[in-house]
Amino acid sequence: MDGFSSDAPARKVIHAFIRLGFRVVREGNHISMIRENPDGTHTPLTMPNHRSIKRSTLRTILTQAGISRDDFLKAYDEE
Repeated sequence: MDGFSSDAPARKVIHAFIRLGFRVVREGNHISMIRENPDGTHTPLTMPNHRSIKRSTLRTILTQAGISRDDFLKAYDEE
């Protein structure tokens, strides 16, 4: 993904979040995902249901979900 140098295809972003342990719980105008953590807590994640996700929006989502840029990029670049 080149370190967020361009917008990212939403389907590839969703698959990266799934690799990071999230699952889709709702799709509408937004996509809601959740991750169940080992300590019993849950991490929610909401992103716009667009064809591509702007890099600034993606950075905000990662910050709110507590995911490092590097961890996301590793999951994003997996095939």
